[in-house]
Amino acid sequence: MAETVGSREVSKAAIKLAMTSDRTEESGFKGEMAKKGIKCVAIDFGGEFTNSVTKIIERSVVASKREGVIDDSHPEEGAVAGAAHEAITQIMNKCTGLNVGGKIGIARGGAHISVCIFFAVGLLNLNDIVIGLGHRVA
Repeated sequence: MAETVGSREVSKAAIKLAMTSDRTEESGFKGEMAKKGIKCVAIDFGGEFTNSVTKIIERSVVASKREGVIDDSHPEEGAVAGAAHEAITQIMNKCTGLNVGGKIGIARGGAHISVCIFFAVGLLNLNDIVIGLGHRVA
């Protein structure tokens, strides 16, 4: 039986998912979270940041619907989009004008939805690491 989860547990799941190193680790983690009542989806992402903000939000919503993390409803789509936008806002100063690459982790437990963006940012091999986290209730 799934336990009741709150915003803290869901946010931790999104962060840990975004930090998984490969699909095997990601799949195992998603299975562990499912036993706790947390649905998850991860998205690999890379490109020039400024031109990618809209794509990041759109891919977050589409992947969440495709994997059953959210229903096909306006409030739930808005919750994921809002949480993704919040996460982007937190990393924007370091990313503007540079290339990014990494993973987006999305987790949902009950009404809580968290989106974590974990990216390497930079040029060539001179990378910095950023993490942004957004939370909404749907």
